[in-house]
Amino acid sequence: MRVDFHVHSTASDGTLTPIEVFSLAQEKKCSFVSLTDHDETGGLSDFLSQKGEVATISGVELSVEPGEGFDRFHLLGLGMDHTNKNFVSFLEKIRLGRDERNKRIIENFRQKGIELEDEVRKYATDGVLARPHFARWLVDHGMASTIPEAFSLYLLDDSPKETKCYVSRIRPSRKEAFDVIHAAGGVCIMAHPKYFKSEWKRTGCDYEAAKRALGRFKEEGLDGVEALYQANTPEENVEFTRMADSLGLLKSAGSDFHGENKPSVTFGMEVEESFIRPLLERFE
Repeated sequence: MRVDFHVHSTASDGTLTPIEVFSLAQEKKCSFVSLTDHDETGGLSDFLSQKGEVATISGVELSVEPGEGFDRFHLLGLGMDHTNKNFVSFLEKIRLGRDERNKRIIENFRQKGIELEDEVRKYATDGVLARPHFARWLVDHGMASTIPEAFSLYLLDDSPKETKCYVSRIRPSRKEAFDVIHAAGGVCIMAHPKYFKSEWKRTGCDYEAAKRALGRFKEEGLDGVEALYQANTPEENVEFTRMADSLGLLKSAGSDFHGENKPSVTFGMEVEESFIRPLLERFE
């Protein structure tokens, strides 16, 4: 079975429209796909209204408080009512914080003699301005050769001091995010746990530390983990699957597809039906 529960469109920082995402899902013969734009559900109406062989699932990706000792916790809300009033208000608060962050990033570029505000906003054609839009502008204007290089030079917390324009953002608490998604009928899935701590990119994942944290998060309301992730190593897929099973967490699978903004990522993930069935049952 082919599925993908982690996909982005032009409503945030992908390069395909929601309808094009659906068409690609059809082309790739996916059975289930969720559109999970960053802090944004503006593409869901078009996406969910498409008819075909693909079952479409509502979704969103949020950056929430990771907890002491960790750096990044991206939360996938899947299957929620994206029109729920409390959920809509929650997202609006997050977007206001993102807008303020973008203003500060633009000002950091300006202080380095790089005026990009008017042009970079055009890159966010349908929705939220995000760092990949800045990165693409930098590539298009010859200031980086690739999007990863643009991030490395300008848009990361550990970018060189001379070029760094990164600004951290305000993140909602885990409990607040869990409660809002659950109240809207959704499922809370931790995205790409391999990125939970920055140093794991260099040292490899500390599975025991990850397991202890996931156990705490389950008590707070976490439902599952993205055990199969396209950028995982085979070992990481195995270990996160074992971890989810041992903790009684749901298992998800996602590519983190962004179109041309992540050209190395292909759409869709092959899974055994027994692997994904408990998650699908929650949607049913």
